[in-house]
Amino acid sequence: MPGFPTLIKPSKESTGKSAIEDVLELTHLEDINPNLFTNTRPLWHPPGARGIYGGAVIAQCLAAAQRTVPGDFIVHSMHCYFVLNGNADIPIIYHVEHVREGRSFATRTVQARQRGQPIFTTTLSFMREGSGGKKLVQHAAHMPDVPLPSDKHPGDDLMRGANSPFISQRIDILNNDSPRPYEKRTRQWIKAKGRISDAGGHQAHLSALAYMSDSYFIGTVSRVHKLWRYSAAPASSDKNKSEGGGSGKLGISPETVRKLKDMDDATLRRMEGMDEDVIAELRSVELRDGEVVWKEGQARREIGMMVSLDHTIYFHSPKDFRADEWMFTECDSPWSGDGRGLVHQRMYTQDGTLIATCVQEGLVRLKQDAPKL
Repeated sequence: MPGFPTLIKPSKESTGKSAIEDVLELTHLEDINPNLFTNTRPLWHPPGARGIYGGAVIAQCLAAAQRTVPGDFIVHSMHCYFVLNGNADIPIIYHVEHVREGRSFATRTVQARQRGQPIFTTTLSFMREGSGGKKLVQHAAHMPDVPLPSDKHPGDDLMRGANSPFISQRIDILNNDSPRPYEKRTRQWIKAKGRISDAGGHQAHLSALAYMSDSYFIGTVSRVHKLWRYSAAPASSDKNKSEGGGSGKLGISPETVRKLKDMDDATLRRMEGMDEDVIAELRSVELRDGEVVWKEGQARREIGMMVSLDHTIYFHSPKDFRADEWMFTECDSPWSGDGRGLVHQRMYTQDGTLIATCVQEGLVRLKQDAPKL
């Protein structure tokens, strides 16, 4: 029996909202329970991924929790666990539990469920605005000196899809030639497409930031180790095609490979995930009879499985940014081992205000050699 991506049939289109507001819209099931919500529109399953995009569930849990606290309470932290892969063909039910109602702090837990099973859980803490007092202890890490985002966009994101509600521009990895992966810094500019409506308030910008915070996060581990992180399935693989991963070693279609090869290096360097090692490998492939053909003898360590396990966001200046304006992100990985990796991320406004710090641990397993017979 085919699945249904939403519990209630959504309207064909919304008006006056940005693409990311549209994607993250929730339906309040208050007639059933005032603490129940569900996704209004279908959620995105990235090509080749094991489930729906994690940032969408993070953001919708935040959006649901924000609707259950007083207007002068602002989120300052959320701690999340990915439990099971989400299915894009089945609606998600979000249940908000009121853990604490204090004068200065309020605590919520949100559990996202499909078919009665939890797929994601998070605990969020909210603080009453201005409750820290007039005298404050203040400091913040400075934003590094980096090139500003370009007015020229690489075009529709061939890796993520033209319907993505946000855009990004990568910057060269800092210390990329270092033999110590923990010294490297992956960097990018990112923002929501269009303009987030005034009706959404600061809450819409916080949800949008949460959505984008999961972009290429745990992938930092593969980038600092220069691992091959695209699908290695052959072009003729029916399984690869059925999962939306396309064909060829990149996990994308030969047509997309052709488009990427036609781009100049400067354009590719602005695209998410197109590091120098990836560009060099892309230049070495050939297209023959609609198939991607790789250079003979080409071998490198490959990612066998990479999924997020947990995700934490600390919001520092919840009202001092717009998610539809360029934000700078910088990631580093202090540790990886035992099939897991840890990544830290800082997010800044273009003028250098530190607005969020994120931490994520994920499963990072290499493709293993076939057993010898």
